[in-house]
Amino acid sequence: MIEQFNFDIRLIFAILNGKVSAAINRKLYRNFRQNGLEISPEQWTVLIFLWEKDGVTQQELCNATFKDKPSMTRLIDNMERQHLVVRISDKNDRRTNLIHLTKTGKELEENAHTIANKTLKEALLGINVDELRISQDVLRKIFYNTKD
Repeated sequence: MIEQFNFDIRLIFAILNGKVSAAINRKLYRNFRQNGLEISPEQWTVLIFLWEKDGVTQQELCNATFKDKPSMTRLIDNMERQHLVVRISDKNDRRTNLIHLTKTGKELEENAHTIANKTLKEALLGINVDELRISQDVLRKIFYNTKD
């Protein structure tokens, strides 16, 4: 079936290798900066999860954001330095730290969501709902075909 489909393999691999997500992340990063938010798209993915469920383990954040432990440790270290999150020992298991939002981290939510929504609208300009639905279905299938 795929052999019958005429496609530009360079374009397909560019899309699948992250050029689109890299471009969106650059745009999101710029939009955050232009609006006075000193957070990165990576930090944004952690914040989204914590705004929904505060006080989680680092492993939960790794699973939710598809990041490995060393990357997540660096990310949380940076977010602690920016006073966005704090590590607090789990009362039930002192070996485990739970990641909690600080007041500063909580206060970013509304503005960050507004900027992210604006960025997404810019990225999806000229794409109708049917195209978006098909793209989402295709990318989901590719993800499940290739995930470990």
